[in-house]
Amino acid sequence: MKKFTPMYWIALSIGIIFVSWGAVFPDHLLSTMMVIRNGILDQFGWFYQFAVTFMLIISFIIAFSKFGKIKLGKDTDKPEYSTMTWFAMLFSAGMGITLLFYGLTEPVTHYANPPVGKAQTIESAKQGLEISYLHYGIHAWVIYAIVALVLAYFNFKKDLPGVMSATLIPLFGERMRGKAGYIVDIIAVFATLFGVAISLGVGAKQINSGLNYLWDIPVSFPIQLIIMGVTAVLFIYSAASGLSKGIKYLSTTNLILTVVLFFAFLILGPTKFVMETYSTTLGTYLQNFVQMGMRFSPFDSENNQWVKDWTIFYWAWWISWTPFVSSFIARVSKGRTVREFLVAVAIAPAIVCTLWFGVFGGAGIYFDFVQGLDVAGQSLESSLFYVFDQLPFSGLLSFIAVILIMTFFVTSGDSATFVLAMQTSNGDLNPPFFVKFSWGVILTAIAVILMWAGGLEGLQAAAIISGFPLTIILLLMIASLLKSFRSEFRTEPKTETKKEQSKAS
Repeated sequence: MKKFTPMYWIALSIGIIFVSWGAVFPDHLLSTMMVIRNGILDQFGWFYQFAVTFMLIISFIIAFSKFGKIKLGKDTDKPEYSTMTWFAMLFSAGMGITLLFYGLTEPVTHYANPPVGKAQTIESAKQGLEISYLHYGIHAWVIYAIVALVLAYFNFKKDLPGVMSATLIPLFGERMRGKAGYIVDIIAVFATLFGVAISLGVGAKQINSGLNYLWDIPVSFPIQLIIMGVTAVLFIYSAASGLSKGIKYLSTTNLILTVVLFFAFLILGPTKFVMETYSTTLGTYLQNFVQMGMRFSPFDSENNQWVKDWTIFYWAWWISWTPFVSSFIARVSKGRTVREFLVAVAIAPAIVCTLWFGVFGGAGIYFDFVQGLDVAGQSLESSLFYVFDQLPFSGLLSFIAVILIMTFFVTSGDSATFVLAMQTSNGDLNPPFFVKFSWGVILTAIAVILMWAGGLEGLQAAAIISGFPLTIILLLMIASLLKSFRSEFRTEPKTETKKEQSKAS
């Protein structure tokens, strides 16, 4: 029988204290979080911009350098999953619900309230799509990719536990196996809890909106509470069944449903308009994505606040997801080379995301700008179903969307539950069921508490707060990786020289 680690009990106790605080004093919890959130955004928004841009640059330097040929594992290790299954698993864990929730609404929101220029114009429509590509494109995925690379390298190549503290041993030595390591891993655990809670919260709201559209079920917090409870049971069960069963099959199902919904929407919608718009806006994004990722407006306080509320929030959100998504991606990526890994994880999903936002967001803008419908006036969770209502087979499309949101809900939850259990079990790749069960309960409870206390605002504040200290840890992890890479390549030429001398003699 496996023993529970001290790390598990410490992290679980803190989680219970947080949930209790929110249950008894929700207003105090929200006000405290908002003060901390605003302080971080005001004073350290620039830090997020520089950190994410650094991750982008260093990822491509590593991929196309001599380090790219390093295998994540022993030289004889082969990939555990096929490329298609691997892609489905990392994509389901890395995006999930947010594609359905923000795929149409974010471009339309920026079109209706652009950071620069007049609203609901051709220029604001282009801005809305280009900004969405930025927030869900290469910048987001290189964060996952570089952190997953660090975890996979130290776990499979150096045989260290698959937890963040273990990756810092080359920098700080054995102290990372003690209290200092606990601090690092606890920060990672709570960043995971808060980051995934956002997705569970927005997923529950959108499922509720879809059920309202299909069967007139009222939109209310009690209904969303029931939805979160039911899906919690499903994702805990899925996590308990392991990667090779529940998570693998659900991820493959997600990919199939996503492809079906995407092509149905593309074919039934304004195909010519959205593809032409996608082409021109993607080109502009690719020309300017580095500049867009570093953007601030220090001489325009209103515009500067927009950057903090949107772009900086997204960087914090993606960073808060890294302990979860990157650990999961690392776990399923054994046997792949560094170059193959970075290119696949950073670029392939980013292309899919830009295409998704181009098609769904472009259609939303088309019905608002060209057809004169009030898409921009719909709520975030209902605008997708409003646009579906303008297309043939609207009921079927809405039903598929609700099912897809639910399966994404479950895959995000079960992947997070598995990773949380792994993080608090010293990197155990098969953590005990009770550990997974308890983290599934805590994860759902935190999502409920944050939704009750402050809605999406409370969820976003939690991600920004937890993402700040985690960003520092991620930069240290990259430094540790580079130190290990250099050490590995310093010894390799000597070995080759000896072999050559032996052959010559």
